[in-house]
Amino acid sequence: MKAGDLWEFPESLPFGNLFEETAAPWEWLPKVREALSAFIFPNRHQVNLPPGLIIKGDVFLSEGLQLPPFGVIEGPAYIGPECELRPGVFIRGNVIAGRGCVLGNSCEYKNCLLMDDVQTPHFNYVGDSILGNRTHLGAGVILSNLRLDQQYVIVKTPEGSICTGLKKLGGILGDGAEVGCNTTIQPGTILGRHAAVFPGIAYGGYLADGMMAAARHEVRLMQRPDQSNVGN
Repeated sequence: MKAGDLWEFPESLPFGNLFEETAAPWEWLPKVREALSAFIFPNRHQVNLPPGLIIKGDVFLSEGLQLPPFGVIEGPAYIGPECELRPGVFIRGNVIAGRGCVLGNSCEYKNCLLMDDVQTPHFNYVGDSILGNRTHLGAGVILSNLRLDQQYVIVKTPEGSICTGLKKLGGILGDGAEVGCNTTIQPGTILGRHAAVFPGIAYGGYLADGMMAAARHEVRLMQRPDQSNVGN
């Protein structure tokens, strides 16, 4: 499995030379820190900051953002154009978000890559994870990033199980993937393009392109999830 099987790296982000399509998907996660370490942050923000929004460290805020009246952004972080940050957002460093993302109310982000049009609107935890273009997390979705025994995360792929060498690895979600409300995604879970996970379950492993996982079985979706009401 390679990263190009899951994603098209967005042109809106200036880091494309670091994220190689031939790399294993989980190998992109350390590239987030590397990309931000090499980025030249401007001395001043390009937008006016609300008085209750706390900024610490190196943070790039693109033009056209919707910023909340309160929240915390700890750098390094890169927030792309036309993103919406909602009240109570907590960004804990090493976060890259592409164009048009929703970083929702009371949501926490740490060491993660969000590509274009990612929707994480309500009460989500996104740690050590990669979310492809147009992915959507329902309210209360947790991307768990640490095994209970705190050992290296092992991923399941079509080629078999592979040790990633990472002790912290959350969800790896392909372009257009969907996760239903109040679902926990186990460490190292890979969802293929337009795959979907039912609400209210704990899911781990590998879900192929276009498949839906329910509590006891997997079925193929007849069509990709409807994105028309995403983020409402």
